Amino acid sequence: QVQPVESGGGLVQAGGSLRLSCVVSGSIFSINVARWYRQPPGKQHKQREFVAAINSGGTNYADSVKGRFTISRDNAKNTVYLQMNSLKPDDTAVYYCNLEPWQGEGSWGQGTQVTVSS
Repeated sequence: QVQPVESGGGLVQAGGSLRLSCVVSGSIFSINVARWYRQPPGKQHKQREFVAAINSGGTNYADSVKGRFTISRDNAKNTVYLQMNSLKPDDTAVYYCNLEPWQGEGSWGQGTQVTVSS
């Protein structure tokens, strides 16, 4: 089973940028869809918000991040990225990588904290 490991979170001022990484343990080619979700402060895991997704057909974004965030993948590095620009305080959350393989169950990483100060 492939497992994601996130990194790249931190504290940034509003208007700043961060790039999150999701390293895939195992083959990235076994992944059908890779997604980023976020869990804002005070929300439960079942209230995680969809942020972005990437598969062979392209990319998809939540309306709240369109034009600011970009999801991409580097097969050579077994990594999925989330470039976040023009960050806002409302983007503060724990960001999770979710991997959906072609076969078998999906998996979640442990998350990485992003805090945007005003």
